[in-house]
Amino acid sequence: MARRKKIYEGKAKILYEGPEPGTIVQYFKDDATAFNAEKKDVIEGKGVLNNRLSEFFMVGLNGIGVPTHFIKRLNMREQLVRACEIVPLEIIVRNYAAGSMSKRLGIEEGTALPRPIVEYCYKDDKLGDPLVTEEHIAAFGWASQQDMDDIVALALRVNDYLSGLMYGVGIRLVDFKIEVGRVYDGDYQRLIVADEISPDSCRLWDIESGQKLDKDVFRHDLGNLADAYTEVARRLGVMPKSATHMAKPKLIN
Repeated sequence: MARRKKIYEGKAKILYEGPEPGTIVQYFKDDATAFNAEKKDVIEGKGVLNNRLSEFFMVGLNGIGVPTHFIKRLNMREQLVRACEIVPLEIIVRNYAAGSMSKRLGIEEGTALPRPIVEYCYKDDKLGDPLVTEEHIAAFGWASQQDMDDIVALALRVNDYLSGLMYGVGIRLVDFKIEVGRVYDGDYQRLIVADEISPDSCRLWDIESGQKLDKDVFRHDLGNLADAYTEVARRLGVMPKSATHMAKPKLIN
């Protein structure tokens, strides 16, 4: 078997050349990082859970007409995705105040916002992914005004879908971040949801207890991260209802 060519390795995933032109294999690692990688650990089974959960969300979005890069899951840790030109922004949608927003604006964590607020961070680990405005984005040519209109529309549709899905299983979608990629069909460009959607990229709180079921568990030493992600997968039907965290989670195909 020929050795695959690595394209890129990030904090949580490795990208390899896909089997066909225009495709990429996305491998989910067990690595957990926080505070711009100042805190690190390896959580056995995390990559398996995030691969399966991201597949679940991407398939759901494709099913309601929100385009994503997802093609199919290949195995427990890998999925085949469409290659795209990533817009160098993290798009954050906030429904409740938490994290950096609470610190910046002095709003108590858990405060419901009057409407979903969309924020942008410039993707640069060395700079700590700084918050930027649409003025910065336009001035530096990271995206056009039409791109921004399309990005906001995509982000709010993802928010509607995820909020309803999570509410149905007793989870509050506090906030999340996505990345967006450009794909070209001839001369026509369109934007699609890329990267991943998982508890790594969302804040998820139990509606009744307020228990955190996302990466804040790791950030703030609130318990076992794999158990939290397993609970999200169990509620969504990705794992059997009787399942508890295992070193190698048994997932439903």
